[in-house]
Amino acid sequence: MKNLTFIAEIGMNYNTNLGVAYELIRQAKLVDADIVKFQLGWRDKPGEINHLTHEDISNLYKWANFYEIDLMFSIISHDAFELIKNFPLKHIKIASRTTKDDISLVNKIINLDIQTYISFGMSEVENFNLKKTDKISYLHCVSKYPSFYDEIKKMPKDFSISIYDGYSDHTISIETALIAISRGAKIIEKHFTLDKSDTTIRDHALSATPDEFKQMVNIGRQINRILNFSN
Repeated sequence: MKNLTFIAEIGMNYNTNLGVAYELIRQAKLVDADIVKFQLGWRDKPGEINHLTHEDISNLYKWANFYEIDLMFSIISHDAFELIKNFPLKHIKIASRTTKDDISLVNKIINLDIQTYISFGMSEVENFNLKKTDKISYLHCVSKYPSFYDEIKKMPKDFSISIYDGYSDHTISIETALIAISRGAKIIEKHFTLDKSDTTIRDHALSATPDEFKQMVNIGRQINRILNFSN
């Protein structure tokens, strides 16, 4: 059976509180996510909402290892790349903004030669001069937070014949991710929160709660089974 990968994007939804980060990692495992993801290099100066030290990152790895879930980071600056490159990286993410703003950083990340996920939304994948390999996966996305249903018209009708391998979702619910799976997407990235009403940052509103994420995983995997069985 063809695999379906779910990425729980915590990002900055831990609100500077590493205890919340721990709980989000635990919940991501409970809802059967495959990968839990944070960001490095964005609003990351001391005192800012996403400041993570070497010790903090070590703790995130320790907690993810304890719960047996893969940990991944979006790398958004060269300083963040230098910070993370000596950790035991299994996957890495290139954000849409990086494909638009910093091709030199994109090349550094790709040269690590590990499984790399690249979102496109702020730039056009057709204009991206990169030789795709089996270690590179492209994700379709709409870079609006939140994005609305009338803004997803460019989603591939059939992922299996498109350049995209999956979908990074910024809508406020799970239905669009399920549509992507029904169209053959094999990777789903969705922001993850304990509380959608939290106003600390905008991302909470467009995130899935544990209950929503679990529902998305359960229905998504069943859709994937049906598609594989019928082909």
